[in-house]
Amino acid sequence: MCFTGRSTTIIFMEKVITIEDKSYPKLLKEIGKDAPKKLYYKGEYDQKIFENCLAVVGSRNLTSYGRRVAENLVGEVAAAGITVVSGFMYGGDEAAHSATVKAGGKTIAVMPCGIDLIHPQHQKDLYYRILETKGLVLSEFEGKFPPEKWTYPKRNRIVAGLSQAILVIEAAPKSGTLITADFARKFDRKIFAVPGPFFSQNSKGVIKLIKEGAEAVGSAKDILDYYKIKPEYLISKPEEISKSKTTNPEAGLEHKIIEHLKREPMSVDDLARLFRMRVSEMNTKISLMELKGIVVESGGKYH
Repeated sequence: MCFTGRSTTIIFMEKVITIEDKSYPKLLKEIGKDAPKKLYYKGEYDQKIFENCLAVVGSRNLTSYGRRVAENLVGEVAAAGITVVSGFMYGGDEAAHSATVKAGGKTIAVMPCGIDLIHPQHQKDLYYRILETKGLVLSEFEGKFPPEKWTYPKRNRIVAGLSQAILVIEAAPKSGTLITADFARKFDRKIFAVPGPFFSQNSKGVIKLIKEGAEAVGSAKDILDYYKIKPEYLISKPEEISKSKTTNPEAGLEHKIIEHLKREPMSVDDLARLFRMRVSEMNTKISLMELKGIVVESGGKYH
C-alpha cells in the first residue's frame, strides 16, 4: 500500500509471519492455543519492539480526564522505551497511540479487520504516523476482511498476549476494555489500573479491577519499576534539583505551580490570587508552561 505524504511517497508492504517462524513474538506464542497461526503486518518488523510491551486500553467514550492521563502517563512510559500496544479504536486506543507517537516512542496497533483496511478510517493520519515512526500495524486477518462484532475480542487477546502488563485507563462496567483485562488475567499478565473520578461511569470498571487485585497506578514510576526501567530524568541527584530551583527563580515558580495543580485543577485567577500576582503575569507564565507541555487547560482550569 502507498501513502502519498507531504512531499514523498512512502510504501508500506503487507507481509506475513507464521507461528513456526523464529521471529514470531515469543510472548504471544506462549499463550498456546489462543496464539494466532499467522500475523499480517506493516511497518518495520524488529524483534526488539516486542521486548518490553505494555497494553494500554480505555473506554471508547474517553473523558477529558482519561485523555490527560493518556497524554501524560502513557507518554512518559513510552518515552522511557516501553512499546505501547493497543487496538487502534477511537477513544482510549487512539489516545494511547497518539501519546506514544508524540513522545517519540514505539507503538503497535492491533487491528480488528484485514490488514489492508484502516479502521476507523478517520484515523488514517494516525495510522501512517505509527508506521512512519517505526511502529507496527498487525492483524490476524488478511486482505480487506471487514471488522465484525466477534473480531474485536479476538483482537483483544492479541493485545494482551503481546504484552507483559496491561494498563487500564477508563472502563465502564460492561465494556471491551474489561474483555482485554480478562485475557490479561488468563495469560497471567500484570494488570495496572488508573483510579478515576468517583462519580464517573468510566470509573466503575476500574474499581472492579482494583477490587480483584489490579494495582492502582499513582505515577509512571509504578509501571517503569515493574519493567525495571529507570529513565534518565529520574537519575538527577536531589542536590542538583535543589540548586536548579535556587539559581533559577522561574523554575522554582513553575515547580510550586505544578505542586498545587497536582492537588487540584485551578484557573488562572485562582493561581494569581494564590501567588499574589497580577492575572496578566500569571496568564503569561501559565501559557509558557502550556507551550512546554507541562500543563494542559480544560474547562477553564489547568491540570
